[in-house]
Amino acid sequence: MTRTSLKAWAESKPFVSVVLPVRNEGRFIRRCLEAVQAQDYPADRMEIIVADGMSTDDTPQIVESMRHGRVPIQLIPNRGKIVPTGLNAAIAAARGEVIVRVDGHCEIAADYVSRCVQHLGEGVDAVGGPLDTVGETLLARAIALAMSSSFGVGNAAFRTVNDRNMLVDTVAFPAYTREVVDQLGPFDEELVRNQDDEYNSRLRKRGGRILLASDVRSKYFSRSALRPLWRQYFQYGYWKVRVLQKHPRQMSIRQLVPPLFVTALTASLIALPLTSAGYWLLAAVAGPYLAAAAIASVWLSRRDLALSPLLPVIFAILHIGYGAGFIEGLVSFRHRWRESSAI
Repeated sequence: MTRTSLKAWAESKPFVSVVLPVRNEGRFIRRCLEAVQAQDYPADRMEIIVADGMSTDDTPQIVESMRHGRVPIQLIPNRGKIVPTGLNAAIAAARGEVIVRVDGHCEIAADYVSRCVQHLGEGVDAVGGPLDTVGETLLARAIALAMSSSFGVGNAAFRTVNDRNMLVDTVAFPAYTREVVDQLGPFDEELVRNQDDEYNSRLRKRGGRILLASDVRSKYFSRSALRPLWRQYFQYGYWKVRVLQKHPRQMSIRQLVPPLFVTALTASLIALPLTSAGYWLLAAVAGPYLAAAAIASVWLSRRDLALSPLLPVIFAILHIGYGAGFIEGLVSFRHRWRESSAI
């Protein structure tokens, strides 16, 4: 379509399907769905499809109780229990000309859908916005702060940039036109994590443009405990290997830093009882990292000093968890590089 016809399409209020793959989101799903129900987009031009991954908490009951709100909600089973199978099931059931993916752990702004449609009407192929990551406890606030910092997550723009529009590699909770979704095909159901990363790599390979729009806002509730945070980032690192095998051109030095750090740290700890040089090696590896983590922690927590002692631990979990997961992924998928190079 031409720019003029795209703008006219957006102004015609295309039908929008908001799809949510969820599992055990009883703590957050009500406020998430309330935010979707409260959109300023015409209610008769929207539907909500929740793909429940066989939740063992009260998530399905809460969704059922909200089915007949301002925007109709369809609850469908996701027997695969993971995000990509839920997305594929929800998209298959969706009627929309626009597909907006939302997470059960977030709240979107009241104009999220309308602004996404507006930006799609300006010619981009996918659009999302910066995440305002928040926590409801002291530890969760510290986790949210770390996950919103460049030291914590590198150059993930949707986590660290919120003041300008820019073309990016990927975004959280994106909107796509149905035409783009049909062209790209289903989400990769092998990927327990990083499926959106892989999907957007396919889009960019086709010449698609992904916009991070500063006026498309959402709030994401961070993990509130260290063990789930470790598991989350370990899985990010582990499944990133498969994404890189499928899309080798996506590889960058930044992604290799955590596994290289974990490798060097492990080597220095092994050398510690074997040779006196092990102490120097450990100091050379851990010393600069601890100093950088301390400086970043003090700077980031300058407005909330109670978070300062928690941040170095959280940074270590983010970086070592991701690095250890990446290394395990290299081992687990070591025979699949040649297979994937043909994809």
